[in-house]
Amino acid sequence: MSEAPPPADPVPAKKKGWLSWLRRERQDPSSPPEAVTEEEHPAMETVAVPPPVPEAAAPRVDTTPVEEVEEYFIGEIPAFVLPGLELAPEPEPKPEPEPEPEPAVVADEPLPQSESGSEPEPAVVADEPLPEAGETVAGVPVAVSAETVPDSPQKSWFQRLKEGLSRSSNRLTRGIVDLFTQRRLDDAALEELEELLITADLGVNTAAKLVASLAKSRFNQEITPEEVRTTLAAEITHILEPVAQPLVIDHAFRPFVILVVGVNGSGKTTTIGKMARQFRDAGLKVSLAAGDTFRAAAVEQLTIWGERSGCPVIRRATGADAAGLAFDALNEAKARGDDVLLIDTAGRLQNKAHLMAELEKIVRVLRKLEPAAPHACLLVLDATVGQNAHAQVEVFQRMTNVNGLVVTKLDGTARGGVLVALAEKFGIPVHYVGVGEKVEDLRPFSAHEFARSLLGLDP
Repeated sequence: MSEAPPPADPVPAKKKGWLSWLRRERQDPSSPPEAVTEEEHPAMETVAVPPPVPEAAAPRVDTTPVEEVEEYFIGEIPAFVLPGLELAPEPEPKPEPEPEPEPAVVADEPLPQSESGSEPEPAVVADEPLPEAGETVAGVPVAVSAETVPDSPQKSWFQRLKEGLSRSSNRLTRGIVDLFTQRRLDDAALEELEELLITADLGVNTAAKLVASLAKSRFNQEITPEEVRTTLAAEITHILEPVAQPLVIDHAFRPFVILVVGVNGSGKTTTIGKMARQFRDAGLKVSLAAGDTFRAAAVEQLTIWGERSGCPVIRRATGADAAGLAFDALNEAKARGDDVLLIDTAGRLQNKAHLMAELEKIVRVLRKLEPAAPHACLLVLDATVGQNAHAQVEVFQRMTNVNGLVVTKLDGTARGGVLVALAEKFGIPVHYVGVGEKVEDLRPFSAHEFARSLLGLDP
């Protein structure tokens, strides 16, 4: 600090780098460094400060506060200088406002409450939309599911049926709208409508009958898609009404024997379980016979249904004689005084003669104990098979005298119209239709509700 260079140094005006400023400090400690402040990008380089710099800056602490900040800024990390400056940009991205959303996060995820209380039991109370239950569950998405779970029980049967038939109804509705938007009901339109009904598995004869009825009332007239759907629904209801008959349990027979038949995968065992539960809820004494002795899984499945509904299940080892099991089951049901005996059978294809003959044997054995047995023989049909259902009805009716139908899996197909074709051709009573896996998804068949749902109309 003996002699200093001339003060007219032009270096500050050029705004050189950090090293130039340090070099100028060592040469002229008395020259004001105001030209180089925070604007010189203090955080761009990290340079070890030489010892002479703090000594030269010591007297400046008393005179200029800016120089004191710069001296402190040089000796320390620049990040600590910015909070002290009024013009520093750090207060803008303050993290302090960000913690404000934290209470909202705590509200969504009250983890401390669950850890302190650790009460998983209120999760069962999640069905009730109480705020206390939501707070106790602590962030688990049960609050969301609690809103959606009650929706399915609250839906009416017609709503579930309409949703189940949505694939079939959407196909018909789109086709009708495309055909009859600002169009007369002429020959070309009728022909296209008939083709649409056939592709929906209503069958050739049924489609021709529906189109003829529509042409009789509105031929060569302007007609809207809504009017077409309404007219078709009324005609389909007229076709289905004779077969829409509930299954009546005749209490003159104890037990009332119901033999359930069908091909593999049609849903026989599940249908039996649902029917048993509904009969039990109606106050009837029900027993089940696991007659599908070829498939161990079917026996276990029926056993589970029996446990759920409180119905005894008569079962034998895998591969046992199905006719002998049916005979024993009828004896036991008579001894207990049961009201209903539901007999499951092995799934079989209608083209397997020896398997179909086994059904005839079961019927013969049952009639040794009860001449009128089985009092009801229900054929379970999978709606997804479409027109193949006609062949199944023909064969099973010939072998076991089928006198009732149960149509399942209507929610998984666009071929729901096959039920209309079956009613038109065979006239066999349709007792139940199924649109899901739950017990309440199997309901007695209603012609009006089915026809309106098939066309996508409200009740």
